[in-house]
Amino acid sequence: MNTSWMETADLAAGRGALGVGLVVAGAVVVALLIGAFAFGSRRVRRAGRTRPRPEEQPRMPEGGPVREVRERREPDEMPRGDTRLTPHELNGQGNSGTRTGSSQERPRWNEGSSGGFGSGGPGAR
Repeated sequence: MNTSWMETADLAAGRGALGVGLVVAGAVVVALLIGAFAFGSRRVRRAGRTRPRPEEQPRMPEGGPVREVRERREPDEMPRGDTRLTPHELNGQGNSGTRTGSSQERPRWNEGSSGGFGSGGPGAR
């Protein structure tokens, strides 16, 4: 008796069952995601979060709006000594500190210079 066609039919049935199983598993995952979203949105709605009342809104500071401060900064002097300093011994938690610079003029490039390296200008005098 020739049973080779039966074996291929069994394999095809196994592949079909695997495909159906994957589709069912995918549908279950999608249903779980939709259910989790619905449960979460209901939970947030029930939490009773209301919009802040006008007296709970942020207020402007007494001195008016805070403005940007533009100033030139220069680095603090490194302490000199015979021993090597570790980061926690420096000011500013291991970063080099800065202070307001003595001159607050904006730096300008030389007159007649292009201001950029290699830009083809005549360069500094």
